[in-house]
Amino acid sequence: MRADLHLHSLCSDGALPPAEIARRVKAAGVELFSLTDHDNMAGSKEAARAARELCLRFVRGIEISAYLGGAKVHVLGYGCEKNEAYFTFLEERRRGARRRAEDIVEKANAVLGLDVTMDEVEGYHVRKEAPMHTMHVVRAFARRLNADMGALYRDLFAPGKAAFSNLCRPSPADALQCIRDMGGISVLAHPAQILLPSGDAGRMALMEELASLGLGGIECYHSTHTAGETEQFLAFAKAHGLIVTGGSDFHADGRSRAVGEPFFDAADIGNLLLSLAGSI
Repeated sequence: MRADLHLHSLCSDGALPPAEIARRVKAAGVELFSLTDHDNMAGSKEAARAARELCLRFVRGIEISAYLGGAKVHVLGYGCEKNEAYFTFLEERRRGARRRAEDIVEKANAVLGLDVTMDEVEGYHVRKEAPMHTMHVVRAFARRLNADMGALYRDLFAPGKAAFSNLCRPSPADALQCIRDMGGISVLAHPAQILLPSGDAGRMALMEELASLGLGGIECYHSTHTAGETEQFLAFAKAHGLIVTGGSDFHADGRSRAVGEPFFDAADIGNLLLSLAGSI
């Protein structure tokens, strides 16, 4: 069963509505997909409806934007319920995202000598029920500067850069607990992107720690992983009895990530994920 278990819509930092994501999934020959917007599941109902219309299999997902210091350690959750724990988490993320965006805007204005406002940022925050995202801020500044959004993010807003803000971010351990409280399975997203000061050894130590805390799986197949990294993470998952997942991390057209790539066969875990899908 070909699957793409890591996709983003305009409910976080993607560019397309959830229903259009489903259509792209169908066109790519993918049979099972998950919409994993950052810190919310606002698009799950729309995605599930489109999946039924297109005869696709769908599992509800989320990507919690956890950080360890300045390093992102994102955690995917599959089969999470929209229960009390979810709505508490969502409200915390909304408030925290607003504070973080205000901090980013203040820093970026100081560096660039601009006067970008939160009202401008809100213009790019289409789905108000979902938390604001850093990329909404980046889009507002890119518009003012007539600049490439990706390059601007890397130069000014990425971790370690002048306008980066880490306010109100959950830790990886918090993310595991949140997903557990929502009744889901936690999966470490794109582990090769975990860039710690201690390097590869620190990343592996963190993965060991998360496995001991109840991590359920590893996203071994990802659009940014090399063949060697994929093999390394597959070996880790096997040694620790973790499930293996894969996804494109698609956000928008015109970028390097394509729906359904890399190829991932979810034959071994598809039924497990679908059994956790619950109500929409």
